[in-house]
Amino acid sequence: MNRVNVAFQVLPEADGEISYRVVDQAIRVIAESGLTYRVCPFETVVECTLEEATDLVHRIHEACEKAGTRRMLTYLKIQADFTKDVEISDKMEKYDKF
Repeated sequence: MNRVNVAFQVLPEADGEISYRVVDQAIRVIAESGLTYRVCPFETVVECTLEEATDLVHRIHEACEKAGTRRMLTYLKIQADFTKDVEISDKMEKYDKF
């Protein structure tokens, strides 16, 4: 199975408002996964298989609940190429010079 790019955006609610402290826990789970990722202002993009993405969603939800959220929206965007791996660097290389 080829690697895809998955953009994870979590919007956890803690104490009635969006909590960046809880978002940090979601990013920690991604960082600890060992997968290639890039944190962006609105989402974090990860290079992974679809199976790894499913596992990450589960672990992110557990970590955010443990960090205090009771409600959360999770948005995913998936870019796939059925002939080869999709890499973050393919899209970002020209911008990394800035």
